[in-house]
Amino acid sequence: MIGRISGRLDWRGPDHVLIDVRGVGYIVHVSERTLAALPGVGEAVSLYTDLLVREDLLQLFGFPTLLEKEWHRLLMTVQGVGAKASMAILGTLGADGVGRAITLGDARSVQAAPGVGPKLAQRIILELKAKAPGIMASGAGLSAGTATAEPVLVEDAPRPKQPARADEGGARRAAASADALSALVNLGYGQGEAAQAVATVAGDLPEADAAALIRAALKLMAPK
Repeated sequence: MIGRISGRLDWRGPDHVLIDVRGVGYIVHVSERTLAALPGVGEAVSLYTDLLVREDLLQLFGFPTLLEKEWHRLLMTVQGVGAKASMAILGTLGADGVGRAITLGDARSVQAAPGVGPKLAQRIILELKAKAPGIMASGAGLSAGTATAEPVLVEDAPRPKQPARADEGGARRAAASADALSALVNLGYGQGEAAQAVATVAGDLPEADAAALIRAALKLMAPK
């Protein structure tokens, strides 16, 4: 499986690029949004990739972040959503916009993507709404995974001492609350409103992970 490609951008097409990797050219299909953000021909470029395998076809699809790649793979699980529709949705909304639209049940935003009709947009919302908080909860780490043209070497560091179990539990709960708060703010909720909702549901659900906190907070803040 080819997970990432780094090389020189040799050519730009309407929906794909040619990347030269040490003399081997790879055609990588990208969304309109990703294509617009890529550097000029002859410059270094790096993309996370997903390989589509068919009986008579092999296609590489490229993404600037691991988060966008994860949304592509999730969208492809919906019946009727092929690679073309998934890339159209991501090209129209971006990774954060897809998460926001699905979590809030905003089918019209999904439908704005070329080739996506109202029935398919509703199916995407219905099938992915329960899964969206999990992707959004991990969004901070996945967004941080932005493809770079040069590899980053990390030296081995001493193994940290294991904290006490009580500290581990507190740190885990704090991390879950922070991730949930970040996801809600990305959805457009105010910092204060989101923080109050997360604090409330975290008190009721002390062992909940970030995805569960997001779902509970959204229910709490939903219009009555």
